[in-house]
Amino acid sequence: MTEPKSLSKHWAAIRKTVALAACVSTLAIAHTGANAAGTLAGTDIVNVAQASYDGPDGPVTVDSNEVTIKVDELLDVTVVSSDPGDIATDPAATAQVLTYQVTNTGNGQEAFTLTADTAKGGDDFDTTFEQIILDTNGNGVYDPGVDTVYTPGSNDPVLNPDQSITVFVLSTIPADAEDAERAEIELSAVATTGSGAPGTTFAGAGDGGGDAVVGSTGADGEDSGFFVIQAAKITLVKTATISDPFGGTEAVPGATITYQLVATITGSGTLNNLTVTDNIPTDTTYTTESITLEGTALTDSSSDADEGSYDGSQISVALGGVPGGQTRSITFQVTID
Repeated sequence: MTEPKSLSKHWAAIRKTVALAACVSTLAIAHTGANAAGTLAGTDIVNVAQASYDGPDGPVTVDSNEVTIKVDELLDVTVVSSDPGDIATDPAATAQVLTYQVTNTGNGQEAFTLTADTAKGGDDFDTTFEQIILDTNGNGVYDPGVDTVYTPGSNDPVLNPDQSITVFVLSTIPADAEDAERAEIELSAVATTGSGAPGTTFAGAGDGGGDAVVGSTGADGEDSGFFVIQAAKITLVKTATISDPFGGTEAVPGATITYQLVATITGSGTLNNLTVTDNIPTDTTYTTESITLEGTALTDSSSDADEGSYDGSQISVALGGVPGGQTRSITFQVTID
């Protein structure tokens, strides 16, 4: 059965409308992906309606008045700590760095005021605030002398929609901080145009001349980073055993004294370049090549590869980096003159 021409035209119009709708939908999705906050602030949305009818001489179209709506600026910001976890540090350390990323998630160019809170409640200790630094060269790494010191109200970072900046907070660690203790440091960024409850409006203050409207973040973002103390301590215990020439343990001339030095390292950190030394006592003579480390003989020379040496007045054993939870045992011998 042949389809009537009027019905055929009807279905063709429907197919054309569906195809156009799919195209518009695709364009809308692509645009949304380009800007997290949607249409840029200051954009004019222009609309004109039409009416048409059949006149005596054919179709007639009449336009309505033009309606223009300016898109307001949405004020939104996020702050995210960029550190993968707690940053290890030591008591009394200075210029200790935590890293954050500040992102303008609004739809207009906006400046942000930055503040750092180093006295958050609920952590184990507070750091002393030093500086906020802006990542001038954009490499994500703090470069002293290259990156810019932040001064509130003077060089507040100005970000375009979806633009981010890396920010560093520098702190001094208190000398009395203990091993495994943590400190929380919060960085906040607030839109200079204004902040407050979502929906708060600042008339005429938006980028492009419209209003500025506070978004879901309150135009006030914050996040925290953490320091953790990884410190190590050492206890050094010295003991002596005596062997006299007669098979006994009396401290008589000619008797041999074996000194043992046990270094015990505690804590979650590492003691670097650890060296144990001991002066040869007066009225004794050092027994050549008698140094041992964990029972292994060491030489007296300071120019070879092993850890031990003797310089004529003291023995020395260079232990290098020793992590907490380990011990080192050293022995050497002297003879009573």
